[in-house]
Amino acid sequence: MQPSPPVTIASVEAFAYRVPIQQPIKVSFGTFRDRPVVLVRVVDSEGAVGWGEAWCNWPSVGAEHRARLVNDFAERLVGRTFEAPQQAFHLLTRQLEVLVLQTLEVGPIAQAVAGIDIALWDLFARKAGQPLNRFLGGGAVDSVPVYVTGINPDSPEAFAAARRAEGHRAFKLKTGFGHALDLRNLRAMRAAIGPDDELSCDANQVLDVDQAIAFCRDVAPLNLAWFEEPIRVDAPVEAWRRLAAASTTPLAGGENLQGAQFDAACADDVLRVIQPDVTKWGGITGSLHIARAAVAAGKRYCPHYFGGGVSLLASLHVLAAAGGSGLLEFDCHPNPGREAVLGDLLPVSEGRVPVPGGPGLGALPNLAALRRYRTWPL
Repeated sequence: MQPSPPVTIASVEAFAYRVPIQQPIKVSFGTFRDRPVVLVRVVDSEGAVGWGEAWCNWPSVGAEHRARLVNDFAERLVGRTFEAPQQAFHLLTRQLEVLVLQTLEVGPIAQAVAGIDIALWDLFARKAGQPLNRFLGGGAVDSVPVYVTGINPDSPEAFAAARRAEGHRAFKLKTGFGHALDLRNLRAMRAAIGPDDELSCDANQVLDVDQAIAFCRDVAPLNLAWFEEPIRVDAPVEAWRRLAAASTTPLAGGENLQGAQFDAACADDVLRVIQPDVTKWGGITGSLHIARAAVAAGKRYCPHYFGGGVSLLASLHVLAAAGGSGLLEFDCHPNPGREAVLGDLLPVSEGRVPVPGGPGLGALPNLAALRRYRTWPL
């Protein structure tokens, strides 16, 4: 990490937004009917600002809940001075352990802490005058590869072909909608994108082991890059090992893991693709450790993402800092909440997007453009 002066926190606040969408986005366990986002703003005693984002896709009241949690946790940080962002992450994590036990809200609390952590890293990097990936100790990286995510099971080959025409070269299909339909869709997508582009799929934990083995057998000729969360993440390790032994397709997961579970995943041979979500657990502090451990273990680090613009930029910078052969998950559905942060910052060309060269994340939210979508505070 690059050196930076200490930071004294003056304020921490969060804002919840909900962007309506015309076409619902389907996954095996539910349907997105709007696109929520929680932005976190940290200001220091000198007026410098950093931005973060907290995961809030589920349940339907998740965004407003996470935003309130961030504001509640603010009192633990305001007035404190930190030498580095990870100090605040570890302080909050330790202080909130009893609250986790009291509420059983492991996820929401971790997500609120992650949003604060991202904002602090952005703040520190901005004050150091460094792009976040360089501030994290990464080398000079001009661009990173991306893959299209959130592809619905309804005629996915048409969506993939349109994205390919826009410059994409890697695609992930949502599966878990029945063996026959999933197989039909993957075959159609492979035909549409050709033999050389990367194709993967995500079942969102909906299969049992026997179903997953049968699916892996039938998709083997399609040369998938990975099969994501085919079975429940809390299935016995023996079940995961049985599936891995029977599959020629690499297994992927990580968006629903936390803490020491990642260390076990990096040490084990079951998952070949590791996918933490920077907004769901760990923020940048946790994700950078996981990313480097995964790359050191010879695995692909492919950060999970399905949120707003701040979380996409944070994921991009961690990927750029970690190196390796991983790809950045890239949502191509229209989302004004994301575009109010990114604008035209990440044009896709031959399956890659540039790494922003500005300080910190490299962009600031357009709060005026987001104002009409804000649900809390009103």
